[in-house]
Order: sequence, then C-alpha cells, then structure tokens
Amino acid sequence: MYYDQTLLYEKGYSITVNNPSAPLYYYFDYDTRVYNINMDFQHFHQFYEIFVLLDEKVGHIIEGDYYPLHQYDIVLLRPMLLHKTEYPEGPPSRRLIIDFAIPHCNSCLDGMLQRALSVFDVDLPIFRFSPEPRSQVFDVLNDIFKLQMQRPAMMDLLVHSKFVEFLCRLYGCRDQNLYVQDISPDSITQRIYTITSYIHSHFDRVLSLDALAKRIFVSPYYLSHQFRQVTGFTLVNYIQMTRVRNAQQYLLGTNMKIAEVTERCGFTSFSQFNRVFHKFCQTSPSQFRADSRREGARFNPVLSSVEEE
Repeated sequence: MYYDQTLLYEKGYSITVNNPSAPLYYYFDYDTRVYNINMDFQHFHQFYEIFVLLDEKVGHIIEGDYYPLHQYDIVLLRPMLLHKTEYPEGPPSRRLIIDFAIPHCNSCLDGMLQRALSVFDVDLPIFRFSPEPRSQVFDVLNDIFKLQMQRPAMMDLLVHSKFVEFLCRLYGCRDQNLYVQDISPDSITQRIYTITSYIHSHFDRVLSLDALAKRIFVSPYYLSHQFRQVTGFTLVNYIQMTRVRNAQQYLLGTNMKIAEVTERCGFTSFSQFNRVFHKFCQTSPSQFRADSRREGARFNPVLSSVEEE
C-alpha cells in the first residue's frame, strides 16, 4: 500500500456504489496508466468524471484543446464532453478517476446541488490549488478512501454524503484556482491544437486544409504533415472522427431525426453520413441509436481508428 502525503492512494483500490445504469452511481478508481494505453481518439461518458493526477506530468485533451497537467491537478468532465488523457513514456502514472451520477432530488436542496455541479461548466474545467485549499478539498476524498476499509453501516449513504461535501468544498475554493495553460503559444504543437480546438468548435461547417492552414499562417503541406505528427491522425480523419463523435452524442442524448443529425454534424448528405459513420463505428446511425436504447446507460460508444481512404 502506498500513502501519498496529500491524497490517500493504493494501486488497484476501488470504491463502487451501484452501477452506471443507476440514477445514483459512484466509482472511485485508484490505479496507474502507461503510455501504451493511450486512447486513439477522444471519448465521452454519459456520467460525470473527475481526474486527479498523482504524478508529475501528463497531458489532457478536452474538445481538441491540450492542457498540460501537474501533480494534484483536478480535471472536471461533465457528461458528453469529448476528452482523453495522454500519458508520457516512462514509468506508470498514478491517478484517481471518479465517475459519478447524481439524480435531481426535486427538493429545496436541489438548486444548491446544481450550483455545486456548476464547477463542471466553467470555461477552464481544470483546478490547481495551493496547499491550503487543496487540503480542504482532498481531506474529504481521504475520508471516502478510509470508509472502504472501515465498511461502516450505511456505507453507500456515507460515500454519497461525503462526496457532496467534496463538491461543496470544491465549489467554495473555485476562485482560488491557479491553473494556467503553460505551453508556449508559438510552439507548433500548440498551433496544431489551436486547429483541433477550432475543428471541435466548427465541425458543422466546411473545413478545408487551405482555410485551416491560413488560420495559423503555414502552408497546407506543412499543416498536413505536422498535424499527423502531433495528433497521430490525418486532418481528414480527425475532422470525420470529430463529426462522428458529435453525431453519437446527438443520437444518444436527443430524439433528433437522423436527417437533422446529418446536417448538425457537417455532413453534406445522409449517404455520406451513413458511410463515414459505418467506417468508424461498424454500424449505421439508426442501429447505433437502437442499440443504445436497448442497453441503456451501460452502452459504450466505440469509435475505431481507421486509415484514410
């Protein structure tokens, strides 16, 4: 067992309350990850997620924006938000991931709970605290860690109560956030992530290589080459995957007609949408929606990486 001086931790330790299909759900996952486990592309969940880094440095990508993380940084991810973690080469990185869902309670306290959850909706959903507020926030997570060992009566209720306290403390410390994106704005990596961010914000529009190259004042050839070097994808594949991921969100979270999803996600025709969607998901949009409704919250929206045709 390893005890971090700030946040209690044991590799492989976990705490679970209910399952992802339940209205109230918690999963605390204390583990390590290494470089070769990095996901190909950004993914999303139908529940909230919190990522806490316990080692020195990793990178996190949210909707195409790249955020370097340092030890004890807290990443807040609301449902349906595209993201991925990039672990560096070398020793495994320790982290805590908390997945959770909290139902609306329709009581006088529900407004306060929604206010506490509003920290997930800020423009920069990453928090870095100095030791004092960090201790205020992490002390409650340490209480939850110890509950699993003690196994008291009404364990699940105590986890829920403590976690709500954690959200309240995080909300109370929100104005003490010290996080800044410490990447040189002139680096080619940052310029490429400027493009990926633009793609995520404008996936419903026509996106050409020439127009995107002009945005960062480079030649189309240079952008094409560097884009693949930095992201691992061709520009065309990245645009298509972003559109498909957003289409999955619409298919899962709305009753929008498929023709409207086609238009909202930047596809020029249903046939093009159907072909590209099938290329990455090995199923049609209509079948994807049907499968998700049959399996409910346990449904895992998979996106395959493929070579550009």
